[in-house]
Amino acid sequence: MKTIIGVLLAIIIIGAGAYWYMQSSSRDVTGGGTEESGQAAPLDQAATTETVQNTGEEIIGKSVEGRDIIAYHFGAGEKEILFVGGIHGGYEWNTVLVAQELIDTLREDPSVVPANVRVTVIPVLNPDGLNKVVGTDGRFAAADVPSSQTVVVSGRFNAHEVDLNRNFDCDWKASGTWQSRQVSGGEKAFSEPESQALKGYVESHNITAAVVWYSAAGGVFASNCHDGVLPETTVLTSLYAKASGYKAYESFDFYSITGDAVNWLAKQKIPAISVLLTTHTAVEWDKNLQGIKALLAHYAE
Repeated sequence: MKTIIGVLLAIIIIGAGAYWYMQSSSRDVTGGGTEESGQAAPLDQAATTETVQNTGEEIIGKSVEGRDIIAYHFGAGEKEILFVGGIHGGYEWNTVLVAQELIDTLREDPSVVPANVRVTVIPVLNPDGLNKVVGTDGRFAAADVPSSQTVVVSGRFNAHEVDLNRNFDCDWKASGTWQSRQVSGGEKAFSEPESQALKGYVESHNITAAVVWYSAAGGVFASNCHDGVLPETTVLTSLYAKASGYKAYESFDFYSITGDAVNWLAKQKIPAISVLLTTHTAVEWDKNLQGIKALLAHYAE
């Protein structure tokens, strides 16, 4: 009897050991265990961290010279408000600084964005033109801008010497006008990778409204492409102008413009306004912040 009991106990012990070994091996294979720690790690921990870190930043295209065109996202609402700076690169470098101020503000206080709104900021649509003037396509200060107006003006164009704000599909022409001089509108509408990047982003997202910064005239200008000003565009023009202190204009008529980005947005039935800073050097952040807050409050309703 004692012999039988001993055999049974031995079988139980061996079976328990085998079961423990099998479970331990299974955990090592399926649970992501490491030799260094001897502990199981969550399978998707690294992937989750990467996703969270990359949520607010998206490369939407490349410039002629291969620089990233980046969109920064804030909020997760259904109404997406798009802000764009630096379409004229280093010539209108102050519009890039306004966009950077907005990015910094929303990073410091995400609650500025209403719960039902998503804000997207593209601070530099023409990074090659910006780099030509300030030596970087990233962060810079006003002190980095050279005094030479020849250099500054050269930064208006992309690396193909195309004026990107003459390269969009609203009254596009190969030869456009800038003040009293002729500029290239490209070989065709959207011939340039920078304008293609904005086009691709807009067409793949449901944009509720858009603001594009330029300089210099000191005003808020409604957009249209021969179909009249959209009623909502009129509302945005008035709201932004009243809050910021800029003058409101129904259209930009100082001289004829072809291939304009904001008018192309109007052609897509997107309410869009051009905000022209007063000079080529003033950032006027406080004025623009009030205009931005007025727009966000409008879409929070």
